Amino acid sequence: MAENRLGDEAGAVEKADAAIGPPPDGGFVGWLQVVLTHIVFLNTWGVANGYGIFQQYYTQALGESASNISWVGSVQIFLLFLVGVVAGRLTDGGYFRIVFALGVFLQLLGIFMTSLCTKYWQIFLTQGICLGLGNGCTFVPSLAILSQYFKKYRAVAVGLAAAGGAVGGLVYPVLVNWLIFKDGLGFPWTLRVMGFVVFATYIPCLIGYRPRLPPRKTGPWIDMTAFKELPFIFFTMSMFLNFWGLYFAFFFLGTFARDQIGMAEPIHLLMILNGVGVVGRIVPNIVADKWTGSFNILIPLSFSASILVYSWAAVDSLGGLYAFSIIYGLIAAALQALFPAVSTTMTPDPNRTGTRVGMIMGFVSFANLTGPAICGALINNQNGDYLGAQMFAASSILLGAIMALAARTARTGFTFLTKV
Repeated sequence: MAENRLGDEAGAVEKADAAIGPPPDGGFVGWLQVVLTHIVFLNTWGVANGYGIFQQYYTQALGESASNISWVGSVQIFLLFLVGVVAGRLTDGGYFRIVFALGVFLQLLGIFMTSLCTKYWQIFLTQGICLGLGNGCTFVPSLAILSQYFKKYRAVAVGLAAAGGAVGGLVYPVLVNWLIFKDGLGFPWTLRVMGFVVFATYIPCLIGYRPRLPPRKTGPWIDMTAFKELPFIFFTMSMFLNFWGLYFAFFFLGTFARDQIGMAEPIHLLMILNGVGVVGRIVPNIVADKWTGSFNILIPLSFSASILVYSWAAVDSLGGLYAFSIIYGLIAAALQALFPAVSTTMTPDPNRTGTRVGMIMGFVSFANLTGPAICGALINNQNGDYLGAQMFAASSILLGAIMALAARTARTGFTFLTKV
């Protein structure tokens, strides 16, 4: 009987998809979803990628260790991913607008309440937990809606949207740095200005998003059939390991430049790291759609990222640090953009995209929670030396690259010239 019910559900899905037609791969409404998702990336990943400026400010203003301060950013990204398990399934079930509006409210509440904070635990609750919950309620649902409109050009669409993460990672740190350190506006009003920017940019998103597929009211919150698919399992493990080490540079590059190189204004490195990410998020996805496929370009980029972080241990000059920031910023941005693009292909049923993407995000969230904190603890235990943290981050990314290769092989076999 269970098999009959599953068969009936699958048949109903196929009939519904046939009635609606295939993804338009463009059109006004389709490209509008790309623009709106670009804004969501700007206000979620952009804020997360720019946490390095807060890492610097809080270590000075609060007198807390780098490891403790990194927990705020780690929890924020952790919840961005973890909440996707629930938010993705609710989106598949037809509750996109409610979930998305709740996410916007929580993001704004977190930012404005952070402006009132003076102690570490208060910032942890507002900027870490509240803002993180809001990020999760907006990010995965918006990505699920975008994927409904594209198939052939999905990687390009996701890449253009993901470029918002680089734009936000450039805009928000510059805004915070200027208002606090240059203009003298102070921390409370700087956060309020940031909140007003987030609110204004979300207005078109609240109006313009258009779910294309009918809601899937039945079905489990966790798609257990995914755990029978080796490509899904290996890919999820790969992204866990990748993100375990990937954010080390985004969190600690500024403090490394200040403490190890003696750089007066590390904000310039963070601007470069995030600024080049605009190109890094778009170009590889165009290459992937036109020639290689997303999987085929993700694997060598993962290996390249691990080699770069290993090489970071030998950097002892300002010029070398600038070079590292440029190259790593390009590669890390490409991995961040290819990750959701490949994640949306980890299901044969488009109606389960939100659920499957949410499951992957849920697993990867624990890497984002623990990775930067482990790196911070290693730095503290080595009396401010970064070598142990660099080796941990680089080795994690390397293992992730190996698992990505296993996922690709499980999907297509040893036919390495196949576009996938």
